[in-house]
Amino acid sequence: YCRKSSKEAQSTTATTILLTLLSLFLFTQVFGLSSVAQVVLGKGNTGQYLSINMAFGIGVTLGIHASGGISGGHLNAAITVMEFILGNLDWKKLTAYLIGQFLGSFMAAATVFGLYYDALYDYTNGNFTVTGPTATALIFSTYPAPNVSLLGAFFTEFMATVMLVLGVSVIHDEKNNAALKGTQPLICGILVLGIGLGMGMNTGYAINPSRDLPPRIFTAIAGWGTEVFTAGHHWWWVPVTAPVLGSLTGALIYKLFIEFHNQPDEEIVNKKAQRDVETS
Repeated sequence: YCRKSSKEAQSTTATTILLTLLSLFLFTQVFGLSSVAQVVLGKGNTGQYLSINMAFGIGVTLGIHASGGISGGHLNAAITVMEFILGNLDWKKLTAYLIGQFLGSFMAAATVFGLYYDALYDYTNGNFTVTGPTATALIFSTYPAPNVSLLGAFFTEFMATVMLVLGVSVIHDEKNNAALKGTQPLICGILVLGIGLGMGMNTGYAINPSRDLPPRIFTAIAGWGTEVFTAGHHWWWVPVTAPVLGSLTGALIYKLFIEFHNQPDEEIVNKKAQRDVETS
């Protein structure tokens, strides 16, 4: 979900980036999807909504720790596309990141499906459905709440991603009040937790195309059928487009209201030197 630039990321080959993202995204997604499976299939006895939020936050934290030195922690396709549009990535890295994210997410869905297959079969009597009292497609991908309009759901995903990008920008802005080195993954995980706690009711806070679309494709193949693309007034395209637009908007807001008003590099260096002298 988060990203940070690194010198290592600039010299890493596309193949290495792809393989790294494949493994880290599998690592990250398994935490989140399996927590949803446990809550749904356990009928509330083995977890609650809070446990889902915490599991996604933990997964994001560990995923960034696993990937930060090689890829810079690209876990979110919307942010990756945003970085490309802003000129911070070339098309080769963009392609490698996206392929790695999508394959990793697809494999994570397959892993959770295998892990909970017996429980899935028992819960549904072998009838995998997208809607209804024993719906299980929501374990793998997001679906809007029945009382939320498509426009309202789109706005929810858009705003949640705006908040994500603003938070990531604050965490990594060295010219402002960036998080201490080494704490960024944990704070990014807390940021995702906060978004889930505050903005997750309407849509399940996908805020990431590579979190939502690959598992949806997997469920279509694994027995839920094409209804995964038609449910919720053809909801599937919203978690793909709204996060991208939200990322770009969040980046623009941060540049206009914070980054452009940061102190010049010279002043930052002088103040740091002054503090060092005072400390001495």
